[in-house]
Amino acid sequence: MLSAFLSAFRTPDLRRKLLFTVGIIAIYRLGATVPSPGVSYGNVQKCLQAVEGSTGVLNLLDLFSGGALLQLSVFALGIMPYITASIILQLLTVVIPRLEQLRKEGQAGQAKITQYTRYLTLGLGVLQASAFVALARSGQLFNNMCNEEIIPTGIGIPDWLTLSILVMTMTAGTGVVMWLGELITDRGVGNGMSVLIFTSIAARLPSEGWRIKDSQGWFKFFLVIALVLVIITAVTFIEQAQRRIPVQYAKRMIGRRMYGGTSTYIPLKVNQAGVIPVIFGSSLLYLPQLALQFFDQNNPGKTQVWIQNNLVDPTSPIYIAVYFLLIIFFTYFYVSITFNPTEVADNMKKYGGFVPGIRPGKPTADYLDFILSRITLPGALYLAIISILPSFFFIWLDRQQYMNFPFGGTAVLIMVGVALETSKQIESQLMQRNYEGFLR
Repeated sequence: MLSAFLSAFRTPDLRRKLLFTVGIIAIYRLGATVPSPGVSYGNVQKCLQAVEGSTGVLNLLDLFSGGALLQLSVFALGIMPYITASIILQLLTVVIPRLEQLRKEGQAGQAKITQYTRYLTLGLGVLQASAFVALARSGQLFNNMCNEEIIPTGIGIPDWLTLSILVMTMTAGTGVVMWLGELITDRGVGNGMSVLIFTSIAARLPSEGWRIKDSQGWFKFFLVIALVLVIITAVTFIEQAQRRIPVQYAKRMIGRRMYGGTSTYIPLKVNQAGVIPVIFGSSLLYLPQLALQFFDQNNPGKTQVWIQNNLVDPTSPIYIAVYFLLIIFFTYFYVSITFNPTEVADNMKKYGGFVPGIRPGKPTADYLDFILSRITLPGALYLAIISILPSFFFIWLDRQQYMNFPFGGTAVLIMVGVALETSKQIESQLMQRNYEGFLR
């Protein structure tokens, strides 16, 4: 990987793309630190010191925003509204025939779906910005652990105007982040949205690592680093693993030319669903935590105590078991809606392709479904095991100080996946510019 980056910097075109990507990342991180108008930056910093990273229900969202969410900065919402909108559109494509038709129209239809995704992103941005501003006003953004006034009132400006400007600023920040991600995709290196998420998570690593060193000492610090390296190695191995289904294309005469007669394969990844099942499972487990916000915190009932001890505490056996089962369920669910064996078999039959030893049509679809169902199970178990690792870190370390622990689970899956994808794209562009082996 390092040799690929060094070779890329020696190539003028790739060097420009890499420097452009770095410039966009710098702008993104700058916007993540600039406070929104109407927010008391000093009081926010006092609250961050008071809670010491225990942000409860918002821990994953704050991790994905690189710490910008709790500071209510211009880019506080980060890329999460766009990710949510993309997932919603992807799920609706299976349900709404019009969207399914647009998906099959190729580039023009995909451009239309992208436009719908942008509109939905802004709509979700307004809703999320309003929700976070309301949480900040009520003190629940920091779990009622800070009495500082985050959004000062009574300063000569109507409250509704202050709140409206704050919501519009954060929504506009979401639009700018979405635009920056598309710029990286079009003119930089890698998928823009993935690169921005990678940047947000990576920005938290130094501070969280140093917190472990300060509270637990050097021994546990280096032990955590060693465990992280083992996890990254395992994740890299699984992410690269795939089952290749051989496909043979028959020779066809079209006009006066002979086409076909080639051999290729269908790569079925062990982790076909990516990190989406983890996000879905985390979102569902956040619902009980959100529900607790509407109960009386000073006089909790039996149900409230049970939810707090079993569905909110990440060290609870019930929490770990439910999270584990949710990820397995959503892995099968997401793979079933994103990979259609019947559609793949029909396309192969249309172009004269077949799996050696398998008849085209329905037998090919049944064979693909059989293979997919077998490799989905180890992929689901892999995702579930990696995702519950932070719960064991919480048991080993001080749970209250490491609710934003970025060295396991979703964070590692995303960072390793984005790094592999970006390095592959750099290597493919280098191969387009280097034909020495071919010419020899």
